[in-house]
Amino acid sequence: MTNKLLKVNIQKELKEFDLEVDFELKKGCLGILGPSGCGKSMTLKSIAGIVDPDKGVVSLTTDEETIYYDSNKKINLKPQQRNVGYLFQNYALFPNMTVEENIACGLSKNHNEKRVSEMIKRFHLEGLEKRYPRQLSGGQQQRVALARILAYGPDVILLDEPFSAMDTYLKEQLRIELSNSLKDFDGFSILVTHNRDEAFQFCDELLILDEGKIIAKGTTYEIFENPKKVQVARLTGCKNISKIEVIDDYHLKSLDWGVTFEVSEKISPNITHIGIRAHDFSPAEKDDVNVLDTVNSTKLEMPFEWEITLANGLWWKYDKRIHDHEFTIPEYLKVDPKDIILLEE
Repeated sequence: MTNKLLKVNIQKELKEFDLEVDFELKKGCLGILGPSGCGKSMTLKSIAGIVDPDKGVVSLTTDEETIYYDSNKKINLKPQQRNVGYLFQNYALFPNMTVEENIACGLSKNHNEKRVSEMIKRFHLEGLEKRYPRQLSGGQQQRVALARILAYGPDVILLDEPFSAMDTYLKEQLRIELSNSLKDFDGFSILVTHNRDEAFQFCDELLILDEGKIIAKGTTYEIFENPKKVQVARLTGCKNISKIEVIDDYHLKSLDWGVTFEVSEKISPNITHIGIRAHDFSPAEKDDVNVLDTVNSTKLEMPFEWEITLANGLWWKYDKRIHDHEFTIPEYLKVDPKDIILLEE
């Protein structure tokens, strides 16, 4: 049995920077996480054949290898030859076609009726078959777009910021629906996002992209637990980041917060910063390790958490129930040495 493999190694000169992306995906969903304008969407368009890289290789191995693009061999398959499904941010439905016509548009005549019925049922579009895109909600449009992509059995699905234009309630619903759809999908999927929660929920593996370069690559759990670099820590949601001065192998001073901390891992010479996630503080006694006093702290009530800002600028997020409106900030907080993240610039 042949191992499946999607191989992408491309370079493209852009106005602001050069895009250089190199990865192999063997299964599941890959996330590409990064700020706006870092090259995420350009990477997807290069895989789909919408944009041509300057050089490199894009290939897919299932039962045999199919080369989508190879600059040395002068191979460049057209998008319709690549069997890649692309879910655009605006879904790109045909406005003059009904729901069932949109779903059927990529299918041959002798396959479409049964397949369209299957997709209508799978994506809960019963009763909407004769409607046009303008008559659908954003969520319904997304389901039609996904149904259209999956109807013809693509080898690869590319998802470009699929939730960016939705309100929070709809976003949560559709995340669950999309997650369930991808679980049944036997091919590869790549999700581009600048939202760390989406990356964590959907993706088995993660690339962090910044100004066209991969600055981190690995399993999603590994990258969130040990981001290693300052920019990766920020993109994975670390709220507290400070420059440091090393005291000894296991002690350092935070220059931004004016606090000395003990850490659990030996501090290597290339460490320039530390990160502390806002949920990793806990109430403490005065003599505990890595203790902080909370004099002159401020608190802000959110529906499901308290946000505490210490006088030195550190953030603590403390979970609450929606009806718990009273909260007294403890006199001292601490952070476990193992929860202090050592970071390179």
